[in-house]
Amino acid sequence: KVLLSALEIDLFSELGKQPGNLNEVSQRVGLHVRGAEDFLDSLVALGFLDRVDGVYHNTAETACFLDRNKPSYIGGILEHANIELYPVWEKLTSALKTGKPQHAIRDTENDIFFSLYESEEKIAQFMRAMSGYSRASNGCISRQFPWSEYQSFVDVGAAGGDLAVQIASTHPHLKGIGFDLEEVAPCFQKNIASNQLGDRLCFVAGDFFCDPLPETDVILMGHILHDWD
Repeated sequence: KVLLSALEIDLFSELGKQPGNLNEVSQRVGLHVRGAEDFLDSLVALGFLDRVDGVYHNTAETACFLDRNKPSYIGGILEHANIELYPVWEKLTSALKTGKPQHAIRDTENDIFFSLYESEEKIAQFMRAMSGYSRASNGCISRQFPWSEYQSFVDVGAAGGDLAVQIASTHPHLKGIGFDLEEVAPCFQKNIASNQLGDRLCFVAGDFFCDPLPETDVILMGHILHDWD
């Protein structure tokens, strides 16, 4: 939770702009004096910050992966954990006694994605989580698969489009499709536009349980099949 709270107050992004001493950092991220020093020193002890002569710095790892101003930022999955997953541990005793899921869906017939897609804000947060969770493996797929042998691909369950963007950015000859539920389209399209790939990437709305998949040379499915029996 120490790490999740640090991310919630955007500590690593602030330190990415400029390191600071206890008072400076506390003022910049809004920490109360009572717990500030213990909190920052806990992050030092856990290996997430360095402290040199009383000045707090990001480590090389947190500077790379937890500063949201860096393209290598993967903190979206931790944001998701803080909002959706960590609070569930308060219900551990209930889970042990009932054997039932303790997420927001516990009293409904809906699957977990119903609650994650119930607002634009929640959708955007979940898309950031999926991008953070998959970014490293997406990079490997974009570099190591023999893409020179193919001309097109579809990413099924494309989420915010991180995999499609990495593949298309690395291989200019490819054209790709992101296939996902209609609610996901704005997040995908925003990512494509910000990377100036609208001429080679597009979004097709659909449900892979009942709709035909777009016809392409390569079909990708990343981190989706494990969600269902």
